[in-house]
Amino acid sequence: MTKPNAAFQFASAFTIGGRKVGAGHPTYFIAEIGANFDGDLKKAKQYAWEAKQCGADCAKIQTFKAKKIVSREAFSSMKLKGVHGSWKRPVDEVFKEVEFPREWHKEFFEYCREIGITPSTAAYDYEGVDLVDDIGIEFYKIGSGDITWLEMVEYTARKGKPVMLATGASTLAEVDDAVRVIEKTGNRNLVLMQCITNYPSKFESANIRVLDTYRDAFGAILGYSDHTPDDVVPLGAVALGASVIEKHFTFDRTLKGPDHPHSMQPEEFARMIERTRNLEKAMGTSKKDVVAEESETVIVQRRGLTAAKDLKKGAPLKKGDIIELRPALGIYPKFKMNIVGKRVKKNLKAGNPIRWEDIA
Repeated sequence: MTKPNAAFQFASAFTIGGRKVGAGHPTYFIAEIGANFDGDLKKAKQYAWEAKQCGADCAKIQTFKAKKIVSREAFSSMKLKGVHGSWKRPVDEVFKEVEFPREWHKEFFEYCREIGITPSTAAYDYEGVDLVDDIGIEFYKIGSGDITWLEMVEYTARKGKPVMLATGASTLAEVDDAVRVIEKTGNRNLVLMQCITNYPSKFESANIRVLDTYRDAFGAILGYSDHTPDDVVPLGAVALGASVIEKHFTFDRTLKGPDHPHSMQPEEFARMIERTRNLEKAMGTSKKDVVAEESETVIVQRRGLTAAKDLKKGAPLKKGDIIELRPALGIYPKFKMNIVGKRVKKNLKAGNPIRWEDIA
């Protein structure tokens, strides 16, 4: 890893669409539409609307042209075992089918703004970066596959908009290379996202604790771009400090297409957000104290010193005269030996709390 610039610090928070993103603010949720719009602009808008209803903050597409992102010749020379190999036809054909046409971008972005959800994209070529910059993108996502294309990382970061950098299938040294390139541009608004680039990915590969490494090494805002089933990994990531969560979003996981099978359906996405909001409340503060709702239980579930039998005024207290019972209306048990041998000021019936004012 290269030596960081000690004078440079990434921002601890920034604003997207009027929403603060960063530590201490509600988790920012990205609904990744990806290829799930099925070549239909109307459906892409429906996804944005549904994502908004679920509580997502951002509806995200992908901006690429097949001829600028994949080589048919190179892919045809490989025997693929992963998701690309499951497509049963040339990879470039699949990519071509799921291109989000450039002429649709402005209309999609405008629609998202109308309904109150922030539009964004991962742009996979220079022209795509320029296109969405011109129509007012609020932040860029850089996909894991481009983390070693440092010219592209720099070009995107120099636009001056917040950058969310996914780090799937990369080493810490490769992450460091990309982060230092962003740092050199002076762009302080970075979200560093742990990611596993398999679709779906396995729970045992999630490595959520990498977020601790990122926090210590880079000091950027943390996020997680997740491809596991359900919401276990997002919840774990938020508990470890992630401020941004990205999940693929579909109306129906059984639909055909490269992204549908590993996507969340609306009811699942909404539940994930609800559970995260509850988790955020539960995380609370590092200060340990009695909270308001414990004001009664702090008494009824604790023990206080209590008369074990009827005690007469003036009688010296013996150890056997005292029993520790709930509720804690009497002196705390830790002071028991402080009152043994002292006299009581009044008659006390068995079961009565022994208070300091009862001791001579």
